[in-house]
Amino acid sequence: MNIISTTKAPGAIGPYSQGYEANGFVFTSGQIAIIPETGEIAEGIKAQADQCCKNIGAILEAAGVSYDNVIKTTCFLADMGDFAVFNEIYGGYFTSKPARSCVAVKELPKGVLCEVEAIAVK
Repeated sequence: MNIISTTKAPGAIGPYSQGYEANGFVFTSGQIAIIPETGEIAEGIKAQADQCCKNIGAILEAAGVSYDNVIKTTCFLADMGDFAVFNEIYGGYFTSKPARSCVAVKELPKGVLCEVEAIAVK
């Protein structure tokens, strides 16, 4: 097993890793809309969805894979009313259409509007 770490995505804010590689798979931790260069949170659902996907991409890149290697994502929304906007942004990144779960949750870390995690194959 190998820990995946990159400065191009936000550092872990708790006792976890940005990602792990094990048995030919890459598992990312859930990524919220923290801009790695500033530590600020992107504003609005469009910007947050975009930043979540960029953060996932940075971890995938650090593992030597890309969005096309993703086979499953789990997406969390603070408000299912944001689904259509989130889906539009998400679809621009995950063009290979991996399996996906997308659920609304009561609350997300730092009050963000969305979070995305991914599983990819090497």
